[in-house]
Amino acid sequence: MAPVAVFQATFLLALLPLSTYQSEVLSEPLSLNVSISSTQQCLHLKWSVHNLTHPELKMAFQIEISRINKSNVIWVENYSTTVQQNQTLHWTWESELPLECATHFVRIRGKEDDAWASQQRIWSSWSSWVEVNAQSLLGQGPPNIFPIDKLVEEGSNVTFCYVSSRKQSKVSCFWEDNPILREQLDTHVSVFTLTNVPFIRIWGSNLFCKDMDITPGTVLFVSKVLEEPKGFSCETRDFRTLNCTWDPGSDTDLPKYRSQRYALFESFSGKKKFCEHKTWCTWQVAQDSQETYNFTLMAENYFRKRSVNLLFNLAHRVHPMTPFNVLFESVSTTNAIMTWKVHSLGNFSTFLCQVELHGEGRAIQHNASSQVDGQYFFSGLAPATEYAARVRCAAKHFWKWSEWAGQNFSTLQAAPSQAPDVWRSVRSTLGSCNVTLFWKPLSKSQAHGEVLFYSVATENLGRPSSSKVFSIPAPANSTELSLDGCSHQIRVTASNGAGASPESVMVITGDPGNQTAEVKEERIQGTEDGVSMSWKPPPGDVIGYVVDWCDGPWESSCDLQWENLGPNATSTVISSDAFRPGVRYNFRIYGISPERTAYLLERKTGYSQELAPANNPRVDIINLTLHSFTLSWKDYATDSQPGFIQGYRVYLRSKAEQCPPGFTKAVLPDNSVCCKHDIDNPEQKTFVVENLQPESFYEFLVTPHTRAGEGPTHPFSKATTPDQQAPALIRIILPMVFLLLLLTVLCYVKSQWMKETCYPDIPDPYKSSVLSLLKPKENAHLTIMSAHDCIPDKLEVVNKPEGIKAQFPGARKSLAETDRTKHDYIYLLPTEKSSAGPGPGPGICFENLTYNQAAPDAGSCGPVPAPHRAPPGLGGLLTAPGNLLRSLEPSYMNSPGETPAGETTLNYVSQVASPTSGHKESPPTNPLELAPRSEYRMQMAVPPGLASPAPNEKSSLSSMSLLDPGEHCR
Repeated sequence: MAPVAVFQATFLLALLPLSTYQSEVLSEPLSLNVSISSTQQCLHLKWSVHNLTHPELKMAFQIEISRINKSNVIWVENYSTTVQQNQTLHWTWESELPLECATHFVRIRGKEDDAWASQQRIWSSWSSWVEVNAQSLLGQGPPNIFPIDKLVEEGSNVTFCYVSSRKQSKVSCFWEDNPILREQLDTHVSVFTLTNVPFIRIWGSNLFCKDMDITPGTVLFVSKVLEEPKGFSCETRDFRTLNCTWDPGSDTDLPKYRSQRYALFESFSGKKKFCEHKTWCTWQVAQDSQETYNFTLMAENYFRKRSVNLLFNLAHRVHPMTPFNVLFESVSTTNAIMTWKVHSLGNFSTFLCQVELHGEGRAIQHNASSQVDGQYFFSGLAPATEYAARVRCAAKHFWKWSEWAGQNFSTLQAAPSQAPDVWRSVRSTLGSCNVTLFWKPLSKSQAHGEVLFYSVATENLGRPSSSKVFSIPAPANSTELSLDGCSHQIRVTASNGAGASPESVMVITGDPGNQTAEVKEERIQGTEDGVSMSWKPPPGDVIGYVVDWCDGPWESSCDLQWENLGPNATSTVISSDAFRPGVRYNFRIYGISPERTAYLLERKTGYSQELAPANNPRVDIINLTLHSFTLSWKDYATDSQPGFIQGYRVYLRSKAEQCPPGFTKAVLPDNSVCCKHDIDNPEQKTFVVENLQPESFYEFLVTPHTRAGEGPTHPFSKATTPDQQAPALIRIILPMVFLLLLLTVLCYVKSQWMKETCYPDIPDPYKSSVLSLLKPKENAHLTIMSAHDCIPDKLEVVNKPEGIKAQFPGARKSLAETDRTKHDYIYLLPTEKSSAGPGPGPGICFENLTYNQAAPDAGSCGPVPAPHRAPPGLGGLLTAPGNLLRSLEPSYMNSPGETPAGETTLNYVSQVASPTSGHKESPPTNPLELAPRSEYRMQMAVPPGLASPAPNEKSSLSSMSLLDPGEHCR
């Protein structure tokens, strides 16, 4: 029994403290209240604790938050604070998921957390779950995206959800038209998250979803990150106000959300001031002479806070105000006094001032220590010069300079300090000298004021008493002088309002141009700095040298330039803004003797920059042979080229691949291959191209070259060597051409004779001796018959039956073949035999063109076809064709005499009767035989259809053309 009793006692003792502890355990927190902040997406918790063992107790609380269901705990928070009796505690939780997207549950428990109660730290019981359903607050509204108009900081992650009352099937969500991956939280809620969102615009970015026929959306506002203020500084200008400035960095405010603000807190005084501006703020200086200040500049917005500190002594942050009343006193030609005033700073009245002087293209700074009134003395100034002076000041403990305060002033004029730089151009004519005098304007530092005029005094060295003075108004820089004789001294001075400059003296002893031919011209080369030249010093003494040149060609109107050099100079580089590449300039170097006389030492010519020739010479071929030709370009002017001609290149092209001797292969810029020959002598302007092939085609080009390169390589000229047989042909053709020309000249001179011989005029029948061929009597007197003495002519119309052709012996063609050239003839027959004896007398044949328009195309009289019957009065003369043909000479048998059937032939037969014959109508006793006849052509053609009136006895012979004796048909 004893062991059992001991065990029971021990067990009871152990249970006694446990029961005591259980009686002291805290009850669960009461009155837990949870509210929703949709704007901030936060849950706000409020609760109270009962049965506190002490009036004030430090406690720890544990808060659990579940989502969708109570078992899904998503957040556990341990929160410690000091609790008092009947105190309501607060705690806020921000949800990354919008509260409208899901139902949340919250519960809490606590325990004492004081050190003396360390043995009794046991959690209280959990409070009941508090359900927070934001969706129930929305009701059955339209679908929407939450949160609405969310404001986040740049670079944050933000989660959205799309909530709809119907089951979601095909939903697509977009942010600024970019698709977003979504997650289905339940059948009515879709969730999507944006990570590291950037700042797009101050008006926000658009986010929306497409769900069948509806498109809900919202706006996401992204604010820039609040930066720490930079350059925080404070200063005073009057010891009454501090001006503090800083650089805020990026502005985080948006038009809809403005939360960025600044405040100043001074730790020594404990004062705080909210600033109205984002970049500066003012602070009133304490009246108790506080010297040290410790400021904290605080910046904040919705998301974060920033702050910077500044500790300083007020006396070391003084920025003086701008000086005033800047004046100049006692201004002379070289001196001036500057005065100014500075705003007083009470006990801090000593300033360090800086004076700056601008003039003559330079700036000079001077430091001066002054009180409220300050001054500075300027010396060594240039006369008649405008200066700009300004001053600024700083406090004794330097912090910043004040702004500049300045004023302009000018020194007084003084007489020019330098003699004018004078040169001349001399031309002697008929014992006098025409001198053009040039001078350079004095510089501003030499003139010491505005030059009003130049004085030119001339003195004849042969007559010292005769001198002249000329006044040339400024700004002229030259004058023309006509001097009597070429031995004069010239003095030039420049004058302004304060006086005249020293004299510039020169002596004219003659025309220096006469020395030009004696001095050889030398070529010089240009450099990047100008035209470099050197010369040998003369044997005599010199006091200086002068180099002159013309900016263009040596003409009377050229702009003469010159440069004065010291007596020890033997070289110089001439540079001028007027120099142009490719232009040749001529330079003359003069020595100046102690007597002020200039004499020519050397002549130079050169270019500031040589260029390649722009044009090639015009080349002529002066001697073209079988195997060579000579090229000549003697008219090419080398002096007017854009560089010194160093030689020429002759290019030759032909079908032959090999180059003639003396030529080498070359490739032109257009990649064509040709032959090249270099001529190194620039004076050589002819070249013989030898060893060529006869009757060959060649192309050639001559181009000059300078230091800068050669001329154009196009176009080529053409030449063809003659054929080997050409000289022989020329020796034959030339005499023939000469004879032909001679014959042409002779024919032209004898044209009248040729016309009369070969083409005589048509004779007049009344003046012709044709009737002399008819000799009825041997001793009868030949006269022109009258119409009464002639038997009238008879017309016989010969009609041939169709299909019958008359063919005469010896005829080459039938009349049918010569149908186009039918002939009608007039036969003039004597009526009786000639007295010369028996036999046929002479007959005359006229080709009658009157009856046929085509007759002019016919030939001479042909044989007369025999009619089918003899005409009356002719007896048996024409009864048979053979009788007629036998009476004709062979020379008349060459033409065809054929009459086509069915055609009518007119035979005009004239019977000539002797004056002693009987009745004119009686036929002759003896038939006449045809004798050789003469032929005549009528000059008028009448269409065949016209009928002629029948001849009568009174018909005249005016229609006949009678030839002189001997002019018979041939």
